[in-house]
Amino acid sequence: MYICIFAISTMVAGANITTTVVKMRAKGMTWNRTPIFIYGTVASVALALPAFPVFFLSQVLSAFDRALDTSFYNTAGGGSGWLYENLFWLMGHPEVYVILIPSIAALMEMAPVFTRRPLFSFNVAVMGIAGISGLSVLVWAHHMYISGWAPLLNAPFMLTTELISIPTGMLFLVLVGTLWRGRLWMTVPLMSIFALLWNFMIGGVTGIYLSDVPADAFLHGSMYVTAHFHYTLMGAGLTGALAALVYWFPKMTGRMFDKTLSWVAFWLVQIGFNIAFVGMFMVGLAGQPRRVESYAPTFNTANMVTTGGAYMIMAGMLVLLYGVISSARSGVKAPMNPWQAKTLEWTVAYPIPLENFDVLPTVSSDPYGYGKAQS
Repeated sequence: MYICIFAISTMVAGANITTTVVKMRAKGMTWNRTPIFIYGTVASVALALPAFPVFFLSQVLSAFDRALDTSFYNTAGGGSGWLYENLFWLMGHPEVYVILIPSIAALMEMAPVFTRRPLFSFNVAVMGIAGISGLSVLVWAHHMYISGWAPLLNAPFMLTTELISIPTGMLFLVLVGTLWRGRLWMTVPLMSIFALLWNFMIGGVTGIYLSDVPADAFLHGSMYVTAHFHYTLMGAGLTGALAALVYWFPKMTGRMFDKTLSWVAFWLVQIGFNIAFVGMFMVGLAGQPRRVESYAPTFNTANMVTTGGAYMIMAGMLVLLYGVISSARSGVKAPMNPWQAKTLEWTVAYPIPLENFDVLPTVSSDPYGYGKAQS
């Protein structure tokens, strides 16, 4: 029941956000002047809108099997377990990108601010986001290579899974191109961009092997998959969320996030993250299965290292939580635009008016026009 409510709320929120962006942009905010973070948000909810109804349906059918003794998934009654797998992963894989795309888009939003130069190829960034969104709904069955279904179905999904590296590489190009020869402002948001490039590179390279059917047959049930998954989802999602918190904190609270605490949290999380999940790659390649409560003694040292990394992540998150509370209560009062950014939210002083703007703004310039006079 609660899962169904969650799915419905996600669909409603997605429709709300999409309608708001399409119908309520400020005067003069053409699509070429719309911030890249908005594109990422719209792409995210565009994925959620078709994916979560499928998930909702899968849970309704499961409830029918349990409560009404139907046989949608019960093979003894003529049902199919593959039906549930397909319905679940039709939501499950796009949902990864529902989380990833806004985080990456937020970091692309911050890149021009902390390099003081325009976003490198705005159009390429938009095409990359669109490409990832489109392909992400065509790769769900790579989770089912070893499920026993028709082997002929593996090849198309292997192809689409490998193709998704192309639009992902486009986003890498945008970030690296923006950083190149920029006037780097060394803040947590900027360092988070470097962390994203490192983490997501590892996640992407290791994912190539999982997209390949013969390699996946060996790796699918191992801790290697767990490490890959976290390097993509957590390496991008959590990194982007931490950067976004520091970046927009002054606009949310009227106070600056404590600089020292933000750096401590960043390094604890990033170092702990890499320690934890590199260890999982090692034991996974050595054959340790995932989803087990015990393991062979030969894996003990690597798993202890992984546990130490996990505790570092926890320590970093506790520091971050403390930073949020202490900075909101007694942090340095923030100026209206502490980052000298050019997007609309920074033209409004804290506290934000109920309807965002007392006077509706007119957009007349590029949101990433850095490196020009008076920038």
